[in-house]
Amino acid sequence: MSASINIALIIGSLRKESINRKFAELMVSQMPDNVSIEEVNIADSPLYNQDFDDTTIDSYERVRKQLKAADAVLIVTPEHNRTMPAALKNVVDIASRPYKENIWTAKKVAVVTASPSTYGARDSGLDLRKSMQMLSAQVMISPEVYLGDATDSLDDEGNVSERTQKYLQNFVDAFVLFAGHPSE
Repeated sequence: MSASINIALIIGSLRKESINRKFAELMVSQMPDNVSIEEVNIADSPLYNQDFDDTTIDSYERVRKQLKAADAVLIVTPEHNRTMPAALKNVVDIASRPYKENIWTAKKVAVVTASPSTYGARDSGLDLRKSMQMLSAQVMISPEVYLGDATDSLDDEGNVSERTQKYLQNFVDAFVLFAGHPSE
């Protein structure tokens, strides 16, 4: 029996019918039985402000606790104005502070982006990877997933095409190996 792996899932879109949520839900369903997933709610946290570092904010504490407890973090996100969405950037900042309490240090992180556009939210993914690397996270570098023309992978009921399911299963398999491998 493989060791249990705890994954924190962050979905960068706040939309209820987000295509990124649909892809995230598919990937969660593709995870093996030894993987537990806990979604991190990013919608209810006030914008990060250093003045809050000495204050207890329940949503900040919840996010930090969830991320700290995770063996790895899977981030599935769209792109807003050629970068990561504001709510996602807020969570990145919340988990990196207060000073010397950066939860991202040595945390395993994988990034998947999806967009109806041709480029698949690539700029969002690249900016997120850049932030994660600066915060000393261990960012999964291969395979990279940027789902362009992503709505073409969904039918009228929002089901993911078989081709995209297979593609994402390859990513999930690599991610589970990455997440379960001891940190170096």
